[in-house]
Order: sequence, then C-alpha cells, then structure tokens
Amino acid sequence: FTRKSQIRLKRLRDSNLVIIDDLMFMAMDQKEANLFFHLINDLYNSASIILTSNKGPSDWGELLGDPAITTAVLDRIVHRAEVIQLSGDSYRMKNRTSIFEEESVQN
Repeated sequence: FTRKSQIRLKRLRDSNLVIIDDLMFMAMDQKEANLFFHLINDLYNSASIILTSNKGPSDWGELLGDPAITTAVLDRIVHRAEVIQLSGDSYRMKNRTSIFEEESVQN
C-alpha cells in the first residue's frame, strides 16, 4: 500500500457510515475480493454500510471469483441488514427514451 491509500483506508475504517455505490458492477480479481472482504470485516461491527448493486447476491460468487469469500462477505453484509429491493426502469433513463426510439427522416 502507498501512504495515500493507507490514509484513505484508515479514514474509511474510522467512519460511522460507508456508502458503496454500484457494487459488483465489474468483476473483482482475487486480490480485490480479498481486500474487499477485509474492508467489510473491519467495518462489520463499527460502521453502518449502505450498498447499492444491480446484481443479486446469487450473482456475487461469479463476480468475486471465490465462493468462500462471497459467503463470508454476504454473511457480514446481510446480518443485521435491511434489504430494500427496487425494480423498474432506471431513473437516469426515465426521460431519455427518445434516444432509443427509431425516428424516420422526413424530406
């Protein structure tokens, strides 16, 4: 770790609330998954965690690449958790449907 990353990690570990947006957007390699587990484990009893993800927990094993790490992460995340599942269209795309519609060109 660099000095800068150590300072950032300490700041995260000392936080009362950590928000992780778009978790599992991209697959993690073994090293990243291991570091993620350690972060979640460090925060488990000391901070509130808010996670957003477009993947369900059943997809996390493939994205983390290790069933044992996936189980350990999920165990800590869902224990004492409130899960809120949203469905429907993305709010970002709600008013942008015109870019996906075919329009004919009039001469």
